Amino acid sequence: LFYVDLWGVVHNGVTLHQEALKTLNQITKKKKDYILLTNAPRPNHSVKSFLEKLGMDKEIREHVFTSGEAALNYLKKNLLHKLFFHVGPPRDFDLFKDFEKKKLKNIENCDYILCTGLFDDHSEDLNYYKDLLSKSLKKKMICTNPDLIVDRGNTRELCAGSVAMVFEKMGGEVIYFGKPYPEVYNQSFDNKNKKILSIGDNLNTDIKGANLLNFDSLLISNGIHKNEIEKNGIQKTSKSYEAICNYVQSELKW
Repeated sequence: LFYVDLWGVVHNGVTLHQEALKTLNQITKKKKDYILLTNAPRPNHSVKSFLEKLGMDKEIREHVFTSGEAALNYLKKNLLHKLFFHVGPPRDFDLFKDFEKKKLKNIENCDYILCTGLFDDHSEDLNYYKDLLSKSLKKKMICTNPDLIVDRGNTRELCAGSVAMVFEKMGGEVIYFGKPYPEVYNQSFDNKNKKILSIGDNLNTDIKGANLLNFDSLLISNGIHKNEIEKNGIQKTSKSYEAICNYVQSELKW
């Protein structure tokens, strides 16, 4: 079984990586299973439609499983009737369409905080979130994307994980959905007694997740850590994230 990261491995937010697609086709030819496991704060269907716009074949899109989907399953089971305050851009709205009536405009009266990312008009300033969250530290935060950063083409953007980290550092409690936390792997596929390779470009999520669950890992070095690896080498960079990778490739290629 292969867990393959999407953003940074199969696409860069703007274009698909053709060699990666060829690799997925080869995995299928060899009759092996793979999951496109992504820390995206949206349901599976909306990531599939984004990939369709990028030009990905339906057969490959069917393998998608998102951190948003894992969070959604949890919310429906445990917090469906609770009031929440949403931290994140409007485009993540489809995550809670089923219980949008429970969404509040102010943080004071909510039962929990649902963090899918940063507000569009406060996408770079984490101090804004310090102020916003400082009086709500007794409430739980559900974070649907543990990634701290992502590269959209050549632009680096902050992700929900950065806001969650601010909340945690102030003493708040966060429930994370997505890599490196086991829930998302276990929900996505029956992985019991399988020999597993986890492929990704993020030491903090893809590789650390593999380490925690005792999977082998393959780091794609041209992704999020590209500059650090060029400067410090792979050993030093991995060590700084307390992550161990078994294999390294510059890009996912058969």
